Amino acid sequence: MHRDTPYEQLTPEVILDSIEAVGFEPTGGLIPLNSYENRVYQIALENGDFVIAKFYRPDRWSERAILEEHAFTLELLDAELSVVPPLNLSENAQNRDTLREHNGYRFAIFERKGGHPPNIEDEDTLRVLCRTIGRLHAEGSQRNFTDRQQLTVEEFGWKNRTTVLEAGFLPPELEAPYASISEELLVRADHAMKDVPMIRIHGDCHMGNILWRNEIPHFIDFDDCLMGPPIQDLWMLLNGDFAAQLQQAKIMIEAYRTFSFFDESSLSLVEPLRALRMIKHAAWIANRWIDPAFPRAFPTFDTHNYWSNHILELKEQLSKMDEPSLYYS
Repeated sequence: MHRDTPYEQLTPEVILDSIEAVGFEPTGGLIPLNSYENRVYQIALENGDFVIAKFYRPDRWSERAILEEHAFTLELLDAELSVVPPLNLSENAQNRDTLREHNGYRFAIFERKGGHPPNIEDEDTLRVLCRTIGRLHAEGSQRNFTDRQQLTVEEFGWKNRTTVLEAGFLPPELEAPYASISEELLVRADHAMKDVPMIRIHGDCHMGNILWRNEIPHFIDFDDCLMGPPIQDLWMLLNGDFAAQLQQAKIMIEAYRTFSFFDESSLSLVEPLRALRMIKHAAWIANRWIDPAFPRAFPTFDTHNYWSNHILELKEQLSKMDEPSLYYS
């Protein structure tokens, strides 16, 4: 398989053969679900049930890193947190056989779970969600990952900045402005994130990765779990103007502290982490552009308008980093 188009050979036949190889009986019905980095499908089974099959992007994570992701979700489940771990594919229930390979593709099988994104504008929902994240982090702080990434400015910022500068998407007249503003942002982020304590976290805790059902948040897709500052799993819950975010932060911290320690000084990391996410996102698309799914999903990425707007957003982000950070009172 070609590195830049690794899913060319992941045909429906290969997908269904993979499912059969681990003991399921698919009807032939499969529906692709929203996922760009990996390929995820809902598979209909002969018994009337459904499962979710996730095919990992080749060469992205090592086998040890994937298994560490699986182990973390199973650990959280054992701690009675509502997560969706991979199914045990072993006939022996005592074994944890969660990752298989077929035709060159590593894959895992998950239960299908229903739900909808939580309404975080509702204060009670926000409290429940943040208490649950506090429980998740209390478990995550018990030990460290050894094979997963760390959320550092070098990995998430400087390396991705280099990717953008070298990828050939920036119009020539915008290369210098991008280089300047991104450098300034990352210098600030370096200073803000120096010696920040890190624990095992979800890593990509946006609303698309949380299913709300029966007044309970159910966490899915730990593909980006890593060692990072706890605030990374919280800041994407903030929205609105500064006053609104202050009130949300107060609710968030008080709920989170039910189960886990919260360092109030970490609120100063919100805007640096947002800057890293913005730079990383552009580099991610650039890295994956040859994958046919990406031009379809981001059709303006190779246009002058995209990059001029991106640079403007980075300038606005720098201005936010000059403003007072959130605080708890």
